[in-house]
Amino acid sequence: MGEQLSPEDKFNLITRNLQEVLGEEKVKEVLQTRELKVYWGTATTGKPHVAYFVPMSKIADFLRAGCEVTVLFADLHAYLDNMKAPWDLLELRVKYYEQVIKAMLESIGVPLEKLRFVKGTDFQLSREYTLDVYRLSSMVTEHDAKKAGAEVVKQVEHPLLSGLLYPGLQALDEEYLKVDAQFGGVDQRKIFTLAEKYLPSLGYAKRSHLMNPMVPGLTGAKMSSSEEESKIDLLDTKEDVKKKLKKAFCEPGNIQNNGVLSFVRYVLFPLRGEFCIKRDPKWGGDKIYSAFEEVEKDFAAELIHPGDLKASVEASLNELLEPIRKKFQSPELRKLTNTAYPDPSKTKMGGKGAKAGGGGGGEDDELLPSRLDIRVGKVISVEKHPDADSLYLEKIDVGEAEPRTVVSGLVAYVSQEDLQDRTVLLLCNLKPQKMRGIESQAMLLCASVEGEPRRVEPLDPPEGSTPGERVFVEGYESGKPDDRLNPKKKVWEKLQADLKVSDECVAQWKDKKLMTKLGQITCKTLKGGSIS
Repeated sequence: MGEQLSPEDKFNLITRNLQEVLGEEKVKEVLQTRELKVYWGTATTGKPHVAYFVPMSKIADFLRAGCEVTVLFADLHAYLDNMKAPWDLLELRVKYYEQVIKAMLESIGVPLEKLRFVKGTDFQLSREYTLDVYRLSSMVTEHDAKKAGAEVVKQVEHPLLSGLLYPGLQALDEEYLKVDAQFGGVDQRKIFTLAEKYLPSLGYAKRSHLMNPMVPGLTGAKMSSSEEESKIDLLDTKEDVKKKLKKAFCEPGNIQNNGVLSFVRYVLFPLRGEFCIKRDPKWGGDKIYSAFEEVEKDFAAELIHPGDLKASVEASLNELLEPIRKKFQSPELRKLTNTAYPDPSKTKMGGKGAKAGGGGGGEDDELLPSRLDIRVGKVISVEKHPDADSLYLEKIDVGEAEPRTVVSGLVAYVSQEDLQDRTVLLLCNLKPQKMRGIESQAMLLCASVEGEPRRVEPLDPPEGSTPGERVFVEGYESGKPDDRLNPKKKVWEKLQADLKVSDECVAQWKDKKLMTKLGQITCKTLKGGSIS
């Protein structure tokens, strides 16, 4: 690979779509005499998601340019980063990453025999490496170490010493993997500059650094393994992909922080060289673009509808994901997935591990549904918001001295007469929000199905339920809800992703029923609907 390209052609292929290159001249110098040696490392923490296709497409570029590429599964880094991967799961996480990364590379046609795969602890526990860690720690100040890891290592109020070691180890990896350049996201720039500053102090060569831009997630912010609503998992079903893309931030004409558009730019175009917008003939029919700039220009001019962009990306993404899904249908890989990433509910004894006092918020119990304060309520009155025709004000009795004011747009899809005196479900421990000047003190929970028109139905508690009764997920009866859900941790958003209506019209969370002491929560007709 790459033998037909000139050094200039190789450099252009290596650096295309990158946000920044440190040590550009060094890269050009190496290419004049031999192939460039590059490594990309990934800490084996949360499950890889579709944003990993961005570095995968660059690895494809590196190989086309003739580079010798090493993929590092940084298991020790995963533990040092605030113990994101527990020690007893390190080996399993590495095996999962190796299988899923290889499946991704195969999906985009990258020949695995051209790559070298290395596990961090295979060399990071050696005597020589350990001594270099000590040597480096005698030179790097606490300030420099903390600054270097600020955008990569998890930031907490009382940081562990391990997080300060993380950037230095990543710098040393360049020497021990014997590469010319390290490739990573621009969020690692401070680690890269630390490596450039300190490796020569140890007598080692300064390496070049190749940096990808950070691709926005579905919510517009950075795509993260820990932010369920921001990402599409590599093993998500077609239905999950459709649902998540429908919710993705993709405002008409807005090309900023648009994760859907960024995926087209940094994954689909590098891999395929073109992109097809699929749409109804009455809106102009399908259109094939040979340059991303034309897609961006038409979207900015609102010549491409967000719905058409999402549907087209959905089709292309499912083509990439299907081989990965098929590979992970094997019993061995399904078992590996479940053991490397055990269900939190099964390790917490059905919700009994929630903190006493109901404060919640710990990392370990973050996704337990018992943290939600869902109660039965009775609608007292419904009226239109004085400043917004699409919003309604409801007074709902939830067993407290005063009824709660709820501002909702979903009610616009339901007749006011149907809601009056109706028994409903209310999420009561969200932070109150001002909506057009009026504070909404809770959220009315409804089932909904997207479409034209959108269909919405309030959820129904069992007959005989009274205002204030607690709603729980079966198996989590004893957990105590948070006093107030922390909006920064997005607990509701993460749990809501698994709330849906079964084919029997029963409300569920991860296939477990929502219930009161009188029975299960249902809706009238919306089979398979989402709950929000």
